[in-house]
Amino acid sequence: MKALVLAGGSGTRLRPITHTSAKQLVPVANKPVLFYGLEAIRDAGIIDVGIIVGETAAEIEAAVGDGSAFGIHVTYIRQEAPLGLAHAVLIAQDYLADEPFVMYLGDNLIIGGIASLVEEFRRTTTDALILLTKVDNPSAFGVAELGAEGRIIRLVEKPQDPPSDLALVGVYMFGTAVHEAVRAIKPSARGELEITEAIQWLVDGGREVASHLVEGYWKDTGRLADMLETNRHLLESIEPAIHGSVDADSSIVGRVVIEEGASLVRSTVRGPAIIGRGTTLVDTYVGPFTSIFHSCEIERTEIEYSIVLERATIRGIGRIEDSLIGRDVEVVPSAALPKAHRLMLGDHSRVSVATTSGT
Repeated sequence: MKALVLAGGSGTRLRPITHTSAKQLVPVANKPVLFYGLEAIRDAGIIDVGIIVGETAAEIEAAVGDGSAFGIHVTYIRQEAPLGLAHAVLIAQDYLADEPFVMYLGDNLIIGGIASLVEEFRRTTTDALILLTKVDNPSAFGVAELGAEGRIIRLVEKPQDPPSDLALVGVYMFGTAVHEAVRAIKPSARGELEITEAIQWLVDGGREVASHLVEGYWKDTGRLADMLETNRHLLESIEPAIHGSVDADSSIVGRVVIEEGASLVRSTVRGPAIIGRGTTLVDTYVGPFTSIFHSCEIERTEIEYSIVLERATIRGIGRIEDSLIGRDVEVVPSAALPKAHRLMLGDHSRVSVATTSGT
């Protein structure tokens, strides 16, 4: 059995972070989202992994390499344009050959992995197994309507009037019949070959398509709120470890990881939280559900329920929360008069500025 991992999307919902970085490499709990999926695939006993890449191919390839660091063998497959999930299957047919496979969206995360689900699929003769979960906003997803014994009746992509609250999770398992399906369908109104339509083609043709309701935690990390929530869930299960330096005037409370080379000076970290390699905290408070990545410098600041990417610098800022701070970002107070906010922001940025009452 092989795996097909989709890592070619542009990540428009996470701009401006994804203007310069692949969305699949944004870290949660100080590990890129993509790595969780690759580890889940390996833990399910799958070694041969094809990764669909697009404009951010160089960055993905630099991060993953040949896959040996994960215990897998990686083959990169270039998708010239984001033409849909079914299009990814179409262009990967030569790689997948006549083997069943798992298709895993690189910005999705299932806590607990997929090993039992892969084993379930291997034991059956179904042509496809799709994972479903109940959501509050089914119009934002592909939605399934089920019949008896969980059989798929109908799949609809982002419906205005959803037939159920069961959304497709970004992990699918297919037999070889899906290759005929993706060749048979036509592009949707948005110009993409939709995987929901390919699965519907299988259903309409009398093929056996099963479903599994995911009881555990799943998240598509394509938006800021989803990134922060996923970060929170992952941090709740970290094992405390102190590998960096913590001076006598600093304190650590709760489940906290201080990675090698990190330094705390007159600072407090209240977990669950993780402080990355080479990061320095001075006169700073880090609150729960915060991940600070490698080589950051934070001074005289409070930060909570946030993700800070590598080499960011934050100095003299009162309090930050519910935030994603990008790579090499500098956030510092203005020393010049007149006192004013001075901003240089990329496209699609969003800034919430705390003001004093009456202003």
